[in-house]
Amino acid sequence: MLALGKRLVARGHAVTFETWERWSEPSRATGMEFVAAPEYPVFPTLERPLAPYEAVRRATPITRRAIAACRPDVVVHDILTLAPALAAELEGLPAATLVPHPYPVGAPGLPPYGLGARMPRTGLGSRLWSALDRLTEAGLRRGRSELNDTRARLGLPKLENLFGGISEQLCVVATFPQLEYPRAWPDHVHLVGPVLWEPAAPEPALPPGTEPLVLVAPSTAQDPGHRLLRASLAGLAGLPVRVLAVAGRRPLPRPTRCGRSASVVNWLTYSRAMPHASLVITHAGHGTLARALSCGTPVLAVPHSGDMGENAARVEWAGAGVRLPWRLLAPVTLRLAVQRALSDVRYATKAAELGNWAAANDGVGRAAELVEQLAGGLEATLSPIGRELRGRDSNPQLNG
Repeated sequence: MLALGKRLVARGHAVTFETWERWSEPSRATGMEFVAAPEYPVFPTLERPLAPYEAVRRATPITRRAIAACRPDVVVHDILTLAPALAAELEGLPAATLVPHPYPVGAPGLPPYGLGARMPRTGLGSRLWSALDRLTEAGLRRGRSELNDTRARLGLPKLENLFGGISEQLCVVATFPQLEYPRAWPDHVHLVGPVLWEPAAPEPALPPGTEPLVLVAPSTAQDPGHRLLRASLAGLAGLPVRVLAVAGRRPLPRPTRCGRSASVVNWLTYSRAMPHASLVITHAGHGTLARALSCGTPVLAVPHSGDMGENAARVEWAGAGVRLPWRLLAPVTLRLAVQRALSDVRYATKAAELGNWAAANDGVGRAAELVEQLAGGLEATLSPIGRELRGRDSNPQLNG
């Protein structure tokens, strides 16, 4: 979202960015106006229990006031952030959804999204996955019912779509086409490639030597005990490789031993370090994964939770990396996985192909164009309330 907003500003548009306070400085640094989003827990906790979609219901009126104040021509929201989508609908404005990972909507014969299962190789495999469609749909229907209850409390009509959190006007999928299983694509869904942003950091100091460089790039949200980092340092000790590990601005819980050709840094700029690496070890969060592949570097994916299992399955299917299940993570298994990834040239070749594709395809530029097109067709998409609101401004600007 920061990358998209920055590009829209560069293209001459006025952009207002609503998110948590921790991102206020990076937002303003791009030239965007910043608005603090309501910070409610996404998932219920014992201390702050919330019914399903309760956080969305609470946040929507607050976000609606912010939208009404800046009077945008279009609203762009993250797939996990529903309050802006509902607020835009209440204001009669078009809304676009940004999906920062593979497209989560299922298709016949494919495994349900989130299981971390690879695309079936045979017709029998497709039929076996299709047998789960009814069970998957039952879960989606429950989710739709909960969303429709929230919509009713906000004064919005019910939806028939099982994926009500994804705009049917414009959905921008910010991942590699090579990571998407073959399927039929709806007209409003556009696969643009990675849309990446990263905070600035000093030029990385690489470990000295000429051996292959292995970069350990863990998640900043998962694995607080640094299990992946420690397994990497222990498992790669003695191998003819250099190791550069990133602590992710989180202190190590106890002293960590580094070999002669290994170092641990607090933070670095991945776009500067990954081109020098022969392999990136990651939990398979999509941002880190896409950055490595954009640099043409193969990955060893050790998925922890969330969408990481799905991302790891996709990169293994695409042939651009190796997957090591979290439950099997240990120094010896990681060492074997690294040796496999470095010894088979096919992984480096496929990753290089994805890097070349990323260099030739401007994902954030394409996403910005699609948002502009949606705003340009505003009159056709506005409800009567939206046209009335727009009529109060004789010289509107494009806002995101």
